[in-house]
Amino acid sequence: MTMHDTSDDTVDQIIDRAVRASEQWKRTAIADRSRALIAVADALDEQADELVPIAQRETHLAEARLRGELRRTTFQLRMFAEMLPEGLWLDARIDHADAEWPMGAPRPDLRRQLEPIGATLVFAASNFPFAFSVAGGDTASALAAGNAVVLKAHHGHPDLSDATAAVVIDALAAAGAPEGLFQTIHGTEAGVRALRAPGIKAAAFTGSVRGGRALFDIAASRPEPIPFYGELGSTNPAFVTRRAAERDAAGIARDFVASVTGSAGQLCTKPGVLFVPAESSIVAELGAQQLPPATPLLNGGIESGFRESVASTQAVSGVRTLAGGADQDAEAPSPVLFTTSSETLRAEMDTLMSEMFGPAALVVTYDDESELLEIADRLEGQLTATVIGEDDDAIAVDLLPKLSERAGRVLWNQWPTGVSVTWAQQHGGPYPATTAVGTTSVGMAAITRFLRPVAYQNVPDALLPQALQEANPLGIARRVDGILILP
Repeated sequence: MTMHDTSDDTVDQIIDRAVRASEQWKRTAIADRSRALIAVADALDEQADELVPIAQRETHLAEARLRGELRRTTFQLRMFAEMLPEGLWLDARIDHADAEWPMGAPRPDLRRQLEPIGATLVFAASNFPFAFSVAGGDTASALAAGNAVVLKAHHGHPDLSDATAAVVIDALAAAGAPEGLFQTIHGTEAGVRALRAPGIKAAAFTGSVRGGRALFDIAASRPEPIPFYGELGSTNPAFVTRRAAERDAAGIARDFVASVTGSAGQLCTKPGVLFVPAESSIVAELGAQQLPPATPLLNGGIESGFRESVASTQAVSGVRTLAGGADQDAEAPSPVLFTTSSETLRAEMDTLMSEMFGPAALVVTYDDESELLEIADRLEGQLTATVIGEDDDAIAVDLLPKLSERAGRVLWNQWPTGVSVTWAQQHGGPYPATTAVGTTSVGMAAITRFLRPVAYQNVPDALLPQALQEANPLGIARRVDGILILP
């Protein structure tokens, strides 16, 4: 146990407090929840000059990147706060009693809404020490939904986690939130103990396939299985059509390298495999690119995993180094691009389509565009899939639908790094990209992960939740007897 690890007794006490806080928070007025989220966002902004240097020291990420990430973190808190009062996220539905209901039997009075799922366990990510960590999207959406949060801090930035948590806890207390609404724990064993605790009703995770799958299995094997929203891994393939390659080979090469090497390639949406026509000049353009210098990665675990994945790719017969990677044994790993043929890729699909989490990517040459359809059919689940093409490319008619079956976000002539926090964002995908294909961890739809539907039958109006009362005291849009009624 390290100085940061949380003891078993303390974990149990934290869970008990979270359960009590959740019971209070779910009954807290929506307007008060909204104000509390804004208070947290304001407090984090005010403490930026204290938090960012700690993040720099622990993660090796640049100050500009970290300040931008903190702005994104507070932006999404405020966006959830602004969304709450409108009430659409409650999905309120009212069916009045109908003795003549054509089903063949009378319809009772039924009223349905989404309600908080309960105390939620969030496993923080290493690569986004603000936006996917202590006060990140999982925490924001779970709190907005009306749940207490127990945050398992990432070992890669423990001091930042404690400092950020202190800001969050103080801001919530000043806003009048229940004690124990947000708490943190440290250590792998503490995280597993919390995941097994009966008081925890949902969990969210961002990290590796191996770690995420182990936690998913624990969540599923509990006496009471719970939802586990894991973001695990993705290669994010990008496909360049023949005509697009002819149009702008140099630009494609430049922008691909920027997307691969940004934040030292430590982004879950980094395009890890690029498919280009064999006869195009893109390969030569990539080979001539000046890659960024070597830089320390987030932590020792990330670095060792990166070195192993690079070695596995490099060891495949038919793969050669295209650019960079001069000294992978140096103190910090160098960015590197590999290249191979589509024939080699198809023969070694498991190895070559595995994620290299760091500044590395594989460039695959193809002879005929029809090969792209075959490859798309064999893809595992992805967070993103990209097509660089012309609007009237014939291949796109078949390729885009295939990619939409494999990925949660399909891009056209844009690169996948940079995940905007919006109403329409989808950050998720089929396994192994995530463990819950029907959800997103970014954007306003993320709130639905931490809600569950409850129907009330024949309950007196005064005893109903406000969203379902006849007078609609919240003034929200509702579906009444099948008709959408706007406030």
